[in-house]
This record gives sequence, C-alpha cells and structure tokens, in this order.
Amino acid sequence: MTVTYVIDGSRVTGLEQFWSVIGEAVNGPGGYFGRNFDALADCLGGGMGTPDDGDFVFEWRDHALSAQALAHEETARYLRHSLSRVHPANRPSVQRRLDDALAGRGPTLFDLLVEILTDETAPGTLRLL
Repeated sequence: MTVTYVIDGSRVTGLEQFWSVIGEAVNGPGGYFGRNFDALADCLGGGMGTPDDGDFVFEWRDHALSAQALAHEETARYLRHSLSRVHPANRPSVQRRLDDALAGRGPTLFDLLVEILTDETAPGTLRLL
C-alpha cells in the first residue's frame, strides 16, 4: 500500500516553514524530516518516517504558492545567511549564487527542494499539484 504525504504549499511562507510543513506531513505535529538540504536527502532514504520499502508519494498541493514563497528573494536571504557560515574556500561560489539570486537568476530554493525530492526518490514520487 502506498503512503501519501501531503505538503500543504499554502503553509510554506519561507524555507524554515517548509521544514516544519514537510516534517509534520511525514511524522505528525512537531515532526522532523530534515532542517537542511543534506538532512532532507538523508531522510528520503527511509527510516525517518517514510516506509523503508520506498512505497510512498509526496503530493505538494498549492505548490505554486510555495514556489513564490521560495523564489529568488527567499533564496537570497538564505544565501546571505549561509555566506557567513561557509568555509572560506566556498565563499566565492556562494557569493556568485547570491548575486544571481539578487538579480532574479539561477535556481531558487523551490527548485533545489524539487530536485532533491525528485533525485532522492523513485520516479513519480513527487506530485506537484
């Protein structure tokens, strides 16, 4: 039997809220399902609330609202915060991504989340509704 997890895109107002929404979708109120991109990828491997056999889907309802909330402005906010914490060798790369986000170019946080949810799961696991 396939388990369906519903991501309520209307509740996603920024990246921090996304982590809460997906955590609750998978593990109930207050649930955890990663609070950064690497942790999300790890959680998708199973054992953190999803069935170990991979028989699950994510329905990201109102995903267009999430895409707006996780667009270039939120991406720039995230990258600004990240810039002060990354290894000095990585700062030029993060700065370029920040410059792109400020100019409205490049992948957004929404794009990165969709990529992880698509790449780390079986085909068809993510349904954008």
